Amino acid sequence: MNSFVSLDGNVIPNPTPVVPAQAGGLLTILNWASGIGLVLGVLGVIIVGIGMVIQLQRGEGAQAISKLGWVLLGCIIITSAAGIVRAFV
Repeated sequence: MNSFVSLDGNVIPNPTPVVPAQAGGLLTILNWASGIGLVLGVLGVIIVGIGMVIQLQRGEGAQAISKLGWVLLGCIIITSAAGIVRAFV
């Protein structure tokens, strides 16, 4: 009646993922893009920090904190991009 109950756990295959040799160039491009994105993220944090200093002297510092949040969110997405893609593929 129910054929799934009789399956043994050792019968289910567990393939190991292997990167094809032709994907070497693509992986290099992805590594470069990730590195450049992180460098730009750090530069963005520095720029927002400079803007915060200027705005705090003017008494408008609360507006720069939201910009810092967006820059940090972008950095988090860049660093976790591989895990996000792996979850959907």
